[in-house]
Amino acid sequence: MTPSDISKLIRKRRSIFPKTYIDKPIEKEIIEEILENANWAPTHKMTEPWRFKVLTAGALERLRDWQVDWYLTNVSEEKFSEQKLKKLQTKPLQAAAVIAICMKRDPTGALPEWEEIAAVSCAVQNMWLTATSYGIGAYWSSSKFIKDIGGFLNLSEGERCLGFFYMGYHKLPDLPGKRGAIEDKVEWMTE
Repeated sequence: MTPSDISKLIRKRRSIFPKTYIDKPIEKEIIEEILENANWAPTHKMTEPWRFKVLTAGALERLRDWQVDWYLTNVSEEKFSEQKLKKLQTKPLQAAAVIAICMKRDPTGALPEWEEIAAVSCAVQNMWLTATSYGIGAYWSSSKFIKDIGGFLNLSEGERCLGFFYMGYHKLPDLPGKRGAIEDKVEWMTE
């Protein structure tokens, strides 16, 4: 792979939403490769704070049911949205797999939390680039219920969920990117 190939892959990565996924499973070996590449993210003091829970098949139905129940229990009548409820009922089942993105803090607390979150974010970028290279769409989603999902995911002491990584094959064309000019975001300091 050339530097040019890497640049093309990075610039090709997009958020591809579950409503555009097709009904095609992702092979277990590909998911394992996606996770192995996540494991090679940068990590300060080698804490490797990323943790993942892979949901497929019946677990996606259980996620849907949990989300719907949480929404019906925790959202007030005035904030209730039939459209949001419908989205919660369908989104998990549109994906071939959903990976819960979790973080386990260094138990010594030697690092600031933001560094651990940054390491997990780097792991997710590795996942996203690997998925993109296979033609798999992906989307990192977080919702209000993330703070309450620990029991559903069987998270251990010191772990927390940072969101869900939805994945599925899709038939979308390469989508154009939208970024402002890098020159507007960089200041060269030479003296």
